[in-house]
Amino acid sequence: MANVYAKSPGTRPSGNVETKRQRARPRRNFRHIGVRPYAPNLGAEVRGIDLADGLTDEQFEEVHQAFLDNQVLFFKEQSPIAPETQIAIGERFGDLHFHPGNPGKDGYPAIIEIHSHADSKMANGEYWHSDVSCDELPPLGTMLQLHVLPESGGDTMFADSYAAWEALSEPLRAMLDGLHAKHDGEHIYRGRYANFGVDDEGKVYPSAVHPITRTHPETGRKALYVNRGFTTGIEELEPDESEALLEFLFEHAEKIDFQIRYRWELNDMAFWDNRCVMHRALWDYWPAARKGHRVTIKGDKPV
Repeated sequence: MANVYAKSPGTRPSGNVETKRQRARPRRNFRHIGVRPYAPNLGAEVRGIDLADGLTDEQFEEVHQAFLDNQVLFFKEQSPIAPETQIAIGERFGDLHFHPGNPGKDGYPAIIEIHSHADSKMANGEYWHSDVSCDELPPLGTMLQLHVLPESGGDTMFADSYAAWEALSEPLRAMLDGLHAKHDGEHIYRGRYANFGVDDEGKVYPSAVHPITRTHPETGRKALYVNRGFTTGIEELEPDESEALLEFLFEHAEKIDFQIRYRWELNDMAFWDNRCVMHRALWDYWPAARKGHRVTIKGDKPV
């Protein structure tokens, strides 16, 4: 009888146990927020504050540290956050990022309204990506609160790009360290926002070249920085070489070993670090609706 497990990595692939010990997240005793790991590999739930009231200086410092430690935070038991308050919270972390295609919510260009319903032709974020990685200065982080949820479905998946980088062999990491990838917005955004009244004829959508491995400016850790949504080629390679290597890297970065799957509750807010996390929103709830507000924080040039 064939051994069906012979080629299956499971969730403890050979050789990765020591790596997992080395990258174990710190457990801190915060005074102003409650933080609990969401999963062993990635993410944390935050309780004890209501973001509708904004953030005090003490809360901000602890949320910032928890964000760096856990890469994605899920704020639980929240009230609906007013647009002005969500913008103010985002601005605590830096200047806000304005989307190159989506015009934003009426009166609040920094807020993107996420809304999928029975008449939608597509939904936001159906493929693995890091938000707007096609920008020269791609976003640092994204804050999304959902106010309308389907009865079931509509989960969001997140993947750890630190872990994806660290799991590659040393010779492959050495080769990738000197390579750069092109990230394009044209194929994603062209015509996408026509239902918002956007006529993008003649508009030039962003395109940027970033290192395949980027160093996080705050933690100093390296992350694999390519994604299936925006990354279209490797600059230093021939087209067929680029296609083969990128497909390998996409499949590697999307492995279940690096993933979590988040099931939303009403008014949860997720805050993820685009510098070291990819995500994918599942549109498995049609014709039900899913709606919320997103604020994105401007980042720096990947190095």
